[in-house]
Amino acid sequence: MPINNRIAHFHDEMTAWRRDLHENPELGFEEQRTSDIVAAKLEEWGIEVHRGLAGTGVVGSLKLGTSNRAIGIRADMDALPMSEANGFEHRSKIDGKMHACGHDGHTTMLLGAAKYLSETRNFDGTVHFIFQPAEEGGGGGRVMVEQGLFDKFPVDAVYGLHNDTTLPVGEISVVSGPVQAASDVFRIHITGKGGHAAKPHFCIDPVVIGSHIVVAMQSIAARRVNPLDSAVISITQFHAGTASNIIPHSGWLDGTVRTLLPEVRDDVQRLLTQIAETTAAAFDAEARVEYHRNYPVTANHAAETERAAIAAAKVLGADKVIRERVPSMGGEDFAFMLEARPGCYVKLGQAGADKGKTPVHHPNYDFNDDILPLGASLWATLVEQELPRG
Repeated sequence: MPINNRIAHFHDEMTAWRRDLHENPELGFEEQRTSDIVAAKLEEWGIEVHRGLAGTGVVGSLKLGTSNRAIGIRADMDALPMSEANGFEHRSKIDGKMHACGHDGHTTMLLGAAKYLSETRNFDGTVHFIFQPAEEGGGGGRVMVEQGLFDKFPVDAVYGLHNDTTLPVGEISVVSGPVQAASDVFRIHITGKGGHAAKPHFCIDPVVIGSHIVVAMQSIAARRVNPLDSAVISITQFHAGTASNIIPHSGWLDGTVRTLLPEVRDDVQRLLTQIAETTAAAFDAEARVEYHRNYPVTANHAAETERAAIAAAKVLGADKVIRERVPSMGGEDFAFMLEARPGCYVKLGQAGADKGKTPVHHPNYDFNDDILPLGASLWATLVEQELPRG
């Protein structure tokens, strides 16, 4: 693979950066150490640094030549609230926090591209290196946009990347249109009537009611949504009760909804609320639904997707660039940036022969350092392609 030779030269240096970030994970909007490291490196390389968007966000701006064109490249920085099960030397030092989605690698690849571009200076225009906090449910991308990201740092296009544990090293998917689902969250509060567990006839049991709601919810995707459309409804938490001999007075359910079409999103929210409320009412109980629309669909723009595919082919070869692929039902807050500006979100394979295959959000996940120069080369190639000298 034609990895940029200069970037390949500091592969070991990038690996050290990445593993340091992995050892010291920080949750969304708490990435102070991470953003300090990012800012210090950018400043060391002569890149103008701006801090404060979304709290811990960092934007590095590098302007060369006379062109008015500008592009943005984004990496996410946050970790997940989970404990790591790996035993290698660079495992997380902080219990309950782990880089289980590869954001440490995304940050490192963008830093690698920034280092290279600051040295070679082989482009004409402005590149904004966007280091974003709180992708994992916090909506840091939305906050950065709302706080004026693209007003302060105007771009003609914006690009993002995620590692992909289902694709082999050396392959990349660059697909136009929807690539990630809309992601919503809900909580259902159930109020019944508590009492002694030996006298259930005097009670209205929220555990039984919640169980009926969980089962009934499964009919939405199975029987109320067109089978050719997509909807995922997962109830992930059920909380009620304090002791084995007490029927609780109340309880609550948490979950998530994933959809690809606006009309399906509307229908699922309506049906979910209706099922919860009427099921509870049938037991003389009450259900109150809190439903929050979290991330919109991540949809790539056609022209920018073509540009990203050209750059990917230069680095990996045209036969390694996947142009058609079904969307993932995972959510991604880069969607907010794509709603604000045209751009493209790509997925870079990291599954090697003996590493990189463990799924994200798994306690044994680790980013595959072998792809660090691939991602950095992709970003460097894209900048030089989109902001050509002369």
